[in-house]
Amino acid sequence: MRLKTSLLKEPKHKELVSCVGWTTADELYSSSDDHQILKWNLLTNETAQIVRLAEEIYPIDLHWFPKTTGGKKQMQAEIFVLTSTDGKFHLVSKTGRVEKSVEAHRGAVLAGRWNYEGTALVTVGEDGQIKIWSKTGMLRSTMVQQGTPVYSVAWGPDSDKILYTSRKQLIIKPLQPNAKVLQWKAHDGVILKIDWNAVNDLILSGGEDCKYKVWDSYGRLLYSAQAHDYPITSVAWAPDGQLFAVGSFNTLRLCDKTGVRNVLNDALDVLEFRDRVIKASLSYGHLVVATSLQCYVYSTKNWNTPLVFDLKEGTVSLILQAERHFLLLDGAGIYLYSYEGRLISSPKFPGMRTDILSSQTVSISNDTIAVRDQADDKVIYLIDAPSGKPFSDGKPLVHKIEVMEVALDQFGSPSERKIAIIDKNRDLYITSVRRFGKEQKIIKIGTMVHSIAWNDKINILCGMQNMYFVVWYYPNTIYVDKELLSKTVYEKDASEFGKSPQIVNYVGNQVTIRRADGSLIYTSISPYPAILHEYVSASRWDDAVRLCRFVKTTTPEEEQTMWSCLAAMAIAHKDLMTAEVAYAAIGEIDKVQYINLIKDLPSKESRMAHLLLFTGNTQDAEGTLIQAGLIYQAIQVNINLYNWDRALELAVKYKTHVDTVLAYRKKFLEDFQKEESNKRFLQYAEGVEVNWEKIQAKIEMEFAKERERAATVTTGSRSTPLNR
Repeated sequence: MRLKTSLLKEPKHKELVSCVGWTTADELYSSSDDHQILKWNLLTNETAQIVRLAEEIYPIDLHWFPKTTGGKKQMQAEIFVLTSTDGKFHLVSKTGRVEKSVEAHRGAVLAGRWNYEGTALVTVGEDGQIKIWSKTGMLRSTMVQQGTPVYSVAWGPDSDKILYTSRKQLIIKPLQPNAKVLQWKAHDGVILKIDWNAVNDLILSGGEDCKYKVWDSYGRLLYSAQAHDYPITSVAWAPDGQLFAVGSFNTLRLCDKTGVRNVLNDALDVLEFRDRVIKASLSYGHLVVATSLQCYVYSTKNWNTPLVFDLKEGTVSLILQAERHFLLLDGAGIYLYSYEGRLISSPKFPGMRTDILSSQTVSISNDTIAVRDQADDKVIYLIDAPSGKPFSDGKPLVHKIEVMEVALDQFGSPSERKIAIIDKNRDLYITSVRRFGKEQKIIKIGTMVHSIAWNDKINILCGMQNMYFVVWYYPNTIYVDKELLSKTVYEKDASEFGKSPQIVNYVGNQVTIRRADGSLIYTSISPYPAILHEYVSASRWDDAVRLCRFVKTTTPEEEQTMWSCLAAMAIAHKDLMTAEVAYAAIGEIDKVQYINLIKDLPSKESRMAHLLLFTGNTQDAEGTLIQAGLIYQAIQVNINLYNWDRALELAVKYKTHVDTVLAYRKKFLEDFQKEESNKRFLQYAEGVEVNWEKIQAKIEMEFAKERERAATVTTGSRSTPLNR
């Protein structure tokens, strides 16, 4: 990517240009010490004078009112705030009319910024004061009074705190009274300019020490540039948080780059566009390019004839691709297109604000769109991709604390779709997208995780966990046998990737990682787990077993991982024979014995219920038995788990085996030398006789009935998948 500057047609500024502000991707307003405000159009290469300010007004800073609030354009979005050396700020319309001038500070007003909702304006000045104003210019409060000038200010992503400069210090002050203030020394000289991006939550600063630096919102240094020849006088993030610009004397730097090359045959195609390229994405065999006016969709098999369609707005901030379609995000909304250029859907949800969405807070798959709510960071909206509407139950996914990143897996049916979540504590969770009336289980599978990516073809998840690069070969293991999860995970030291690496993508067997200095490096993943996934999805169990045995002979360190993955996959697909072989291979003898017990059960329903018990789904197991009329089995399940109250409740409700429950309860208490203290058990013990001979006879009768019914049902039929 190259940074191109142009001098357009007359008129032009004759003095120092002090501030600029973009209205769209193609329209720029600038103000200068020559008292002019000019509008520059990059499409027509024309410039026009909007207004000539009064001679006493020397502008310092300019900031446009937020373009979207709540997903709807506001009339007030047509104004900007202009601060000046005369101690005033001015509200100026897009046509150049000065709507209001307000006495704000003693000395120059050095900066003014609207918050992201457009409900408040903050100004800072040479007098060392920071003031909050209403959107109409009425003073609300004076937040800070210090003895040195405040050169720059920025709002936090949620508009609930402000960042400002105090000589060499950066200070984050919440709006709430008595809240904790965060302060740290950021530069060796006076800090002149700062910016805080709402998408990536990162802070950019530049100062008289001739350096620019990147910080996280906790004040931790992520990047520090080498000293330039002159002080850094201006810094600014791109809205999507992917790039930033740095200004100094006679110097303008754009920090990042990207490019495309065919590495298969080293062919190089030069793609030229009529308008400026804003965003590009290459994945799933398609290159999607957004310019200021149009979207181009190329197939990697044919670069000569792209599909082209017009965009509603020329401010595309994000492109996400899935196998069947891609998503465009601009200042007006979210749009899902097919690779043939057909608009599939345009999702809407309450309080939608597209200007602060990013690849961390939006994810797509072939059937689902997941979007984190901007108003409440704990809420994730799950949307049906083809229709653009929420799922049938209409309820969003709600996590217990703020969500930082969401990622949908890419393979499998919609009913099996999973979403991975990183929360504010950097804990990694996984859950099903579709609930089908059941309570949603959000289960933790990792801690201290700060970057994740799903494989583009197989549901394998990779991430940066603390100081390790980690691959979860079968994340669904947590739902099948959580004790097995650690054995299905691959780890390696991540020190080679440097400080704060970010995963860009996970394609095939290769993961692309961006280091803190912007360079891209690659790491390879073993191909065997992906092949195992393919065999299992095709029900080729014998081939899966042979693959695990082959891996044992070639790479012994992968042996336990492969067998563990196969064991979990076999249980998930209810293939008990393969599960028995896999568990035996990793030495889980107790589970092999339990699987043999399940195989020997007479009815399909009881085998299914005990398989659910194996995976920890007690409630579902009980429901399966009750629905099949196997009441005693349901009671016995609760007795075995020492759920005494539930066992008695079922016995009383169905008027059977009350004496059985009382007998087992009495034996349990005798074994531990305790007295009965449960009032319900004391109540029923008075009127029910406990006779072990009668109880054993009833239990034998229950099993006989079950065997008889199972024999009747399966006569002449093939065996069930539970036995294979």
